[in-house]
Amino acid sequence: MSDETAVAGTSVENIKERTVGRGEDAQPSAAQRTFLQELEAGLGAGKMTDDEETLTMYSADQGPILDRHLPLAVVWAESVEDVQHIVRSCAAHQVPIVARGAGTGVSGGAHATQGCIVLSLERMNRILDLNPDDETAVVEPGVINADLNAAAAEHGLMYAPDPASYKMSTIGGNVATNAGGLRCAKYGVTRDSVLALDVVMADGSLMHTGHQTFKGVAGYDLTALLVGSEGTLGIVVGVTVRLKYLPREIHTIAAFYQDFRSAAAGVLAVGRARVQPAIMELLDNGTLVQLDELHGGDLQKRGKSLLLIQTDGFGAAAEADVVRQVLAEGGATVTTEASAEAEMLVELRRNSRGVEVDDEFRVGEDIAVPRSRLVDFVAELEATADRFQVRLKVVAHAGDGNLHPTFWMDRVDPTTDADALQRLNAALDESIRVGLEMGGTITGEHGVGQYKLRWLGLEQPEPVRELQRRIKELFDPQGILNPGKAI
Repeated sequence: MSDETAVAGTSVENIKERTVGRGEDAQPSAAQRTFLQELEAGLGAGKMTDDEETLTMYSADQGPILDRHLPLAVVWAESVEDVQHIVRSCAAHQVPIVARGAGTGVSGGAHATQGCIVLSLERMNRILDLNPDDETAVVEPGVINADLNAAAAEHGLMYAPDPASYKMSTIGGNVATNAGGLRCAKYGVTRDSVLALDVVMADGSLMHTGHQTFKGVAGYDLTALLVGSEGTLGIVVGVTVRLKYLPREIHTIAAFYQDFRSAAAGVLAVGRARVQPAIMELLDNGTLVQLDELHGGDLQKRGKSLLLIQTDGFGAAAEADVVRQVLAEGGATVTTEASAEAEMLVELRRNSRGVEVDDEFRVGEDIAVPRSRLVDFVAELEATADRFQVRLKVVAHAGDGNLHPTFWMDRVDPTTDADALQRLNAALDESIRVGLEMGGTITGEHGVGQYKLRWLGLEQPEPVRELQRRIKELFDPQGILNPGKAI
């Protein structure tokens, strides 16, 4: 499954540009055809296809493609039994399985690998139980994040993790990458809201981990291990989540600054005031310019950087007053937005990655650093972009130090612009190196997937990686679950 999960946001035409025919993925062999026949026979009609257009559409998420393959087939599971049949068939024939939800991930966690099948869980989209007294819900992996929130809202509750793709990403995909979102400064990431999982293991058996209660410390925490494992240890077929109270009151504050570093300093000033906003989002000038171009606004005329803060709950107004005062004292032009504009600003931030899909010429990163190093890291990003002559825009979940710098080059083609691609990759490597030196991590919420494997060894020493490989081998002895991803 992908990070923020399906085809949404990734057009067939877009993928076709990046995957030309079957390439080295030749037509299925006789053994593979036998496997596909057995697989389809146990699924029933309408749950499997090898149509090339569909294979192309489901062959990748929104991350850059390093190793291009079309799957042998795409299969849609509609029940736990379907998933078990698929996994058992693949185990018997040693066929790799790449599970996915909506395909909105941006690290290549749902990219097809050679000789695999892609298992789509998007049809397993039922909310099985929602208990307002226990403040829990049990959902299938294909439930859309926004749909769960709509159902919870009827009871005055919400599912707190809210990745930017919440309108289309699935809970299963969010679980796969331990996705974050705008509200995670106050409410935490996906792992903080998952109580239990139902998982189909690599041999097709069904395992339940976790508990229905908010507290529970019996044995090793396998639930926490599986959250963020990117489909490499098992296929999640059920998720029990903890719900939070839907805030009765929300206040949104927009603070415009004349430079990005001052805005980053504003984040620390709010923290020193000991106010805990639900949302603290930071947008640089390049992002404001692009948003204005896309939506016809005037954000860039109001400042060179925007710090967007939301307080929520019964103390929202009092907290907002403190935030406004602190930011104004730091030199910001602070506005109290009407609710319509407040919602617009939040939605613009959710869409601030732009409409482009990452490729060789444009890579959006996901680096987290300690909040105290935000200002220093932003300065280093700007210097790196200048040094390597690449373009840069930055948005950040500033409340928890998670930045999303996007480096890109104007596209020509790899042959005529090879030097530009080398500079782009050098800038990416440098940003990762500096972030790690500051005590950061190569991925805050998008997962490692396929694309970030090149940097994983810089963060985790070999004994740690070897232990993870041994865990993987214990869960998946044949190595058929999303091979080549995450570790």
